[in-house]
Amino acid sequence: MDVNFTIGHKEYTLQAQDGEERLLRRAAALLDEEAGKITEQAGRMPEPRLLLLAGLMLADRFNAMEDRALTAERELARTRSAASGTSTADVLDKMADLAARAEDIAQQAENRG
Repeated sequence: MDVNFTIGHKEYTLQAQDGEERLLRRAAALLDEEAGKITEQAGRMPEPRLLLLAGLMLADRFNAMEDRALTAERELARTRSAASGTSTADVLDKMADLAARAEDIAQQAENRG
């Protein structure tokens, strides 16, 4: 299926497989938005340069988002690890306290009897 879109005031048509039209339009809209920002700041420029700069800006944003996602995944893993270690230690401490209390109660019962 042919998909029509605009990037930097220029019309393009590409073939897309069934079901991928929406993805292609969305990607083209992101590229067009980036091209618009560049054009606002730097003025009109040759199409290949505009597309190159827009692609590089999107790649930079993607890399920054990927770095943030990796940092968040590491922090989540650390938090899970710390939480699981803490809860296991807490359970063991509570079991030791209960065992000591049970021994105290048993000793008191023997002393009374």
